[in-house]
Amino acid sequence: MIVRTTIFLSLRITNQEQPNNRIDNFKISIFSVIICSIIFLITFRQTLFIMATWNIDPMHTEIQFKVKHLVISTVTGSFQEFSGKLEATKDDLTDAKISFEASIDSITTGNGQRDGHLKSDDFFGAEKFPKLIFESTSFEKKSGDEYELKGNLTIKGTTKPVTLDVEYGGTANDMYGNTKAGFELKGKINRKDFGLTWNGVTEAGGVVVSEEVKLLMNVQVAKVVEETV
Repeated sequence: MIVRTTIFLSLRITNQEQPNNRIDNFKISIFSVIICSIIFLITFRQTLFIMATWNIDPMHTEIQFKVKHLVISTVTGSFQEFSGKLEATKDDLTDAKISFEASIDSITTGNGQRDGHLKSDDFFGAEKFPKLIFESTSFEKKSGDEYELKGNLTIKGTTKPVTLDVEYGGTANDMYGNTKAGFELKGKINRKDFGLTWNGVTEAGGVVVSEEVKLLMNVQVAKVVEETV
């Protein structure tokens, strides 16, 4: 009898404790969910980035190329119509995505006859291939204000990887309150890699136009928008 009573009381006590345990477990679960939610929100907020977009300011930008003529002097040309942008979330711009295009028909070297020849099928073929296009693949900081820009350059329907040395000039606000940044870019390409294969030979056997083309760009960009990504 004593044993049965003890078992009965034990079962009764156990049954009385179960609802309380369930309530306590429920409270703990709710508390855990709240804590996890807070941690998630804090972590998620920290992963948000501000994407800044910068557009090329054509009034304060020069896009030039230089080619040796007869191997003894240099002819300088430039593009007068172009556009481009830089998008980055980091202050040092190392995650920058850069795109650029220039109108082949806007080439000028200061000589109309020479410009017409450059736009012809002997060189750029402006009618069939009206744009020069560049898309970056990396923008790496080397030291201080020195960067290395790598990307794909498309000329006359041919795309090749190129590397440009970049000097970052810093940022400043203009008189209208616009935020500007400046860069100087230098590089070299072989024009024949892009199908610009024409060349003339002098009576003495000299080359009229060198294969190597130097690229020189002084670029100013203006910040136009910032958005959370």
